[in-house]
Amino acid sequence: MELLTGIFSAFGLSASAGLNAYIPLFTIAIIARYTNWFNLQAPFDTLTNPWVMLLLGVLIIIEFLADKIPAINHINDAIQTFIRPVAGAIVFAASAKVLTDVSPVVSLALGLLIAGGVHTVKSAAVRPMVTATTAGAGNVPVSILEDIIATVASFLAMILPLLLGVLLVLCLFLLILWFARRRENAGAA
Repeated sequence: MELLTGIFSAFGLSASAGLNAYIPLFTIAIIARYTNWFNLQAPFDTLTNPWVMLLLGVLIIIEFLADKIPAINHINDAIQTFIRPVAGAIVFAASAKVLTDVSPVVSLALGLLIAGGVHTVKSAAVRPMVTATTAGAGNVPVSILEDIIATVASFLAMILPLLLGVLLVLCLFLLILWFARRRENAGAA
């Protein structure tokens, strides 16, 4: 059971890093520093350093603001193309190493792919569609929703990883169902 919760936790944290790089890093640092749920092992224990935590807090604020300003949000997404996958790799490896004995190379690769995939869908598909269909007016509410999802997913990944896993599987099922119906409707037209 511990292996399963560790995997769900690692996947949830890296997926939320695809939406906001710093929220899961900050979440894992806070929980590791101020609770006894788990201890981060070296080199990931550096996240619990007060200066690193302060820096992560500042970076959360900067990304939060940059993502709400038209035109700047696209520049931010371009910059985050390199940062979010790395953050996903770090949180996956840090949480997987704490909760399971997954190889560090496999952990880093999985975290990189998951966060990179979520970021790619967000920045190359969802955001351009929102911008085009709402003339940019929908970007701020969507960005706020992304931050909320990243925060809730990060905490659920740490506190209730099985619940997060069930929610992720349900969301994936609904997404596949939506694509199938969309393809079916396009074929009928």
